[in-house]
Amino acid sequence: MKKFFIALTLLAAIGSTAWAQNAEQPASFILDESGNLTETSAPVFEFETETHDFGTLPEGPKVTYEFKFKNIGKEDLVIKSAKGSCGCTVPEWPSEAIKPGESGVIKATYNTQGRPGPFNKSITLTSNAYTPTKRLFIKGAVEKAAEQVTSPEKPKSILSETGE
Repeated sequence: MKKFFIALTLLAAIGSTAWAQNAEQPASFILDESGNLTETSAPVFEFETETHDFGTLPEGPKVTYEFKFKNIGKEDLVIKSAKGSCGCTVPEWPSEAIKPGESGVIKATYNTQGRPGPFNKSITLTSNAYTPTKRLFIKGAVEKAAEQVTSPEKPKSILSETGE
């Protein structure tokens, strides 16, 4: 009986040590193509949100939204490129590697000038993450700016040019 309790105590000590080591490096889990939970050591994006709705905007100014994310993987996350779906959407991304547990920001700037009406644009990220291609979305509606009425320029008088 004494040997049983010693063995049980030893087993519990080994188990708690193994659990403590795993707690230092938490596993990264993702859903694979089949919907199964899979462990990975690759970098993994975790965004606060993947779509931002600007609502209704006036025509003219550029607007920017910051997509905040965290690397919940076990390796450094490197974003190789970010591309907007058109020239009116310009992304900015960190050039340095995002270490495991660290956060970063993808800025998406949309130019409303000359683009009245609804919009739905995407930013495509290419990285070394478990899922190497990721899409973020911005949407909203631009209200057409009021047209300015300009009065035609008054022709100058010939008399005023001669000084009379």
